[in-house]
Amino acid sequence: MRDKTKMDYKKWLRNKELKYRDNILYFADVSTIELAEKYSTPIYIINEQLIRKRYKQLKDVLASEYKRNEIHFAIKANSNLSILKILNSEGANFDCSSTGEIYTCFKAGISPEQIIYTGNMFTDEDFNFAVKNDVLVNLDSLSQLKRLAMVYDNLGKEKNAISFRINPEFGAGHHAHTITAGKNIKFGILDNQVIEAYKKAKEVGFKKFGTHIHIGSGILNPHNFDKAIHKYLGIITNLADTLDITFEFIDFGGGLGIPYRPEEEPLDLQVYKEIVVKGFKELVEKGGFDEPILIIEPGRYLTAEASIILAQINTIKNNGYKMFAGINAGFNTLIRPMMYGSYHHIIPCDISQEREKVTYDIAGPICESGDIIGKERELPELNEGDYLAILDAGAYGFTMSSSYNSRPRPAEILVNNGQSYKIREAETFDDILKHQIIPDHLK
Repeated sequence: MRDKTKMDYKKWLRNKELKYRDNILYFADVSTIELAEKYSTPIYIINEQLIRKRYKQLKDVLASEYKRNEIHFAIKANSNLSILKILNSEGANFDCSSTGEIYTCFKAGISPEQIIYTGNMFTDEDFNFAVKNDVLVNLDSLSQLKRLAMVYDNLGKEKNAISFRINPEFGAGHHAHTITAGKNIKFGILDNQVIEAYKKAKEVGFKKFGTHIHIGSGILNPHNFDKAIHKYLGIITNLADTLDITFEFIDFGGGLGIPYRPEEEPLDLQVYKEIVVKGFKELVEKGGFDEPILIIEPGRYLTAEASIILAQINTIKNNGYKMFAGINAGFNTLIRPMMYGSYHHIIPCDISQEREKVTYDIAGPICESGDIIGKERELPELNEGDYLAILDAGAYGFTMSSSYNSRPRPAEILVNNGQSYKIREAETFDDILKHQIIPDHLK
């Protein structure tokens, strides 16, 4: 943890490409006030160059230790077509958790060979869609293998490559609901099933193999990967020795976190490299492996800091016990604070007037007591009509948004080189209702 000095805080904001210029908050060198007034609020603002910067930083770290690597963006974090096109142009591959995400990738011009489909509780319809479209499936359960093989046979497709998600039993994450490894967790196969799974995959005709783990989401301490990586490398070594398997790729999953709080340091990528990449490289150099592709699957790390939500204050309420600042963005716009108790830093867009500090709960308009975006935030005294920026909303922001209370979802705006572009229209009331059908007897 760093001391909360003024310069440190400014540096923390600069790392997210946020700064005050003449007391107005700028994001990617564009005034947030101008964006709010041009496009209305609430609204998601996305910084194209910060996405590119994060991708290049991560790619450089991997390549400095092991050249045969791929970064697969976990599109569950942010599935906007423009975001996928940005990452595709940088050379990214993609991790999909549903057929809808695969379809979205195709619409963004991404080819099947760039995709690994890591779902869970697959249906036959899921398998049919993936196999028809030549997308590699990363199985989550031994029981799914027989059904997948039948789909290949029924479609007359060659059983080329397959992978299994391995549960190393050691998990980590920012919340219990985001820890994805452990004996009580629904994901993956445990060590005692691994040999049987790959043996049966060979028996039914699969010829190429990969392996995969993912232990959780939002990890800031790289040492949280230690036990899981050590266990994983032991499992795949035993697997290769026992079944004489050559791996096309070894996938270490995602989980790379970002500093949501001003006192948090960014993830130390050099330590992460030592634990994950160097350990893998040493295993390869010992022999018994060729040179499989090393894959990681960041989502949040690439896009979270690259988006903010701009919201406007509509109500200042003093109930005699607590101060509330009511805004026009609620958990329908950003559900993470309510679902996970997550912290998102909130700052004013205009600090031009000297004001006393006041402690507020930043409350949304949803008819739920839990609709609090930020609890007990000390901010310069706020006024109705002021704009606030909610930071780090580019991962699991829009993708987890909803039209609860029949509130249309906001627009998304991309900012690049001083220009702004609308990349998703705001929903309308008619958009919310358009798929409803009234039977004749109710008309």
